[in-house]
Amino acid sequence: MKSFTYERATSPAEAAAKAAKTPGARFIAGGTNLLDLMKLEIETPPHLIDVNGLGLDKIEATDDGGLRIGALVRNTDLAADGRVRRDYGVLSRALLAGASGQLRNKATTAGNLLQRTRCPYFYDTAQACNKRTPGTGCAAIGGFSRQHAVVGASTACIATHPSDMAVAMRVLDAQVETVKPDGKTRRIKIADFHKLPGNTPHIETALQAGEFITAVTLPKPIGGSHVYHKIRDRASYAFALVSVAAVIQPDGSGRVALGGVAHKPWLVEKAEADLPKGAKAVMEKLMADATPTPENEFKITLVERTLSSALMDARA
Repeated sequence: MKSFTYERATSPAEAAAKAAKTPGARFIAGGTNLLDLMKLEIETPPHLIDVNGLGLDKIEATDDGGLRIGALVRNTDLAADGRVRRDYGVLSRALLAGASGQLRNKATTAGNLLQRTRCPYFYDTAQACNKRTPGTGCAAIGGFSRQHAVVGASTACIATHPSDMAVAMRVLDAQVETVKPDGKTRRIKIADFHKLPGNTPHIETALQAGEFITAVTLPKPIGGSHVYHKIRDRASYAFALVSVAAVIQPDGSGRVALGGVAHKPWLVEKAEADLPKGAKAVMEKLMADATPTPENEFKITLVERTLSSALMDARA
């Protein structure tokens, strides 16, 4: 690990302003991803800004009937919140499907949204990776690609986004609240928060330099049956090969998003019109632009079967 300086922020606006003063600075809260990346020298921030003391660890009702989740709410506390379990069950289930109990006790809401890909070529600094070092190429293309994206990828990157929580928040149409270094605040739709790789896979979110996440808001509950199905290589503590977050209404309509298949939580709104027709019809639109490799084309079938299982559970 390379040397760095450290300080604690006393307010969200101060944290953003401090980050803007030092190019490459990083915020640290739970540190469950960042510290690992620093030890491997994939991330080498010259300065860390500790945001743990900012009081952003509350879950509050909003005036429009939704919930406002502070950026520093721990994943364990969010999954266990009675309002989340009752009205946003897909989110609680997705959180409990991710990581281990120990990691969930430290990981935060904002950090979960910002966790970086688990592509093995990203973690191997001897390999070419446009996400880690722009312009060096992508060793995953033509390499071992079983875990990689089948849709939304580019000729520069085929990595997937690892978060389970983000897939549930996508299906719930969450919004991300931020503060910029100039003190201005804004809201970003979760649909626009994570970026597809294109030619700039190192630019992973819509956040600007120094911009700090303060909360995530959920709209008022939409009812329905909430399910989250995650398929992985072992029973626990593994990232998704394919995951499905779904909220299904009694008439068969609903919303569905996928994890493990793209550079961001994957949702195609026009596919949801086919939910009453079953998994195959939905999958054909969700995966209409898929470009799998020979090693991961099995994900196409796996999406259909996982979605079918999720819909059966939702309608049971």
